Amino acid sequence: MDRSQTAARLLQSSAAHSYDPDVEIDWDAPLVPGRWFVPQHRSSLHGTPLWDGLSPEQRLTLTKHEVASIAGLGVWFETILMQLLIREYYKQDPTTAHAQYALTEVADECRHSVMFGRMIAKLDCPVYRVGPFDQRLGTFIAATATGPRMYAAILIAEEILDALQREAAADESVQPLVRMVSRIHVIEEARHVRYAREELARQVRAAGRRRLGYDRLIIARAAYLTGRRLIAPGVYASVGIDPQTGARAARSNPGHRETLRWAGAKVVAYLRELDLIGGPGLVLWRRSGLLGDQ
Repeated sequence: MDRSQTAARLLQSSAAHSYDPDVEIDWDAPLVPGRWFVPQHRSSLHGTPLWDGLSPEQRLTLTKHEVASIAGLGVWFETILMQLLIREYYKQDPTTAHAQYALTEVADECRHSVMFGRMIAKLDCPVYRVGPFDQRLGTFIAATATGPRMYAAILIAEEILDALQREAAADESVQPLVRMVSRIHVIEEARHVRYAREELARQVRAAGRRRLGYDRLIIARAAYLTGRRLIAPGVYASVGIDPQTGARAARSNPGHRETLRWAGAKVVAYLRELDLIGGPGLVLWRRSGLLGDQ
């Protein structure tokens, strides 16, 4: 479909199906005792000896910090995305539907970042941030990324969060607050994913072979960051586990490895279809845990 037609349809959908978290979520409601913050089987340590050694309350606490970590990474990616979209908008004709949808998506992401921030505060968790190298990389990407690497990096983060949140939104064992945050994000991100998928395909068709070789490497680094930092090592300290010990246990945990593969399956398949996975960056993809063939 022509990009202007896609944008026009997404603008109509945005007008009909956009949500204000300040109104839709009861932020004053207490958390429900005994409810998980991510589905129990999605906890990064579930099924490991470290998990077996935790009390029921500690297991709940761990999932609380895990969802805070996921939300923190989501805010980081969304902040970069908003800068990318504003840069793209700056070059466009503001009367076109394509340009107007870019601004509409920025507005969505502003609300999402506020919503994630409020949820982290409500959970009384720290903001789990990426390390200094990735902070610098994020600043560089926000200021320079264009074309396939821009839209592919967006898709990796959006589609992985989408998979995790769709499951959480439907799971009655999960906290109502987390379910509602997930539901709002899933509904609105569906538009963003479609926009990014279609634009990525167009950008790949327009890019030259040399350009795509560089883009594959940047995309692979985004995948590595997402897989490795979705659950920040610091979450394990919340239940008395050394962060590096917890991170190693999670990386070797078959259950967590399956979660990463499952969450990344759709975006991995699409990027492979566009020939955006391969070359020197393949080692980063394999270390990310997102590939199903590792």
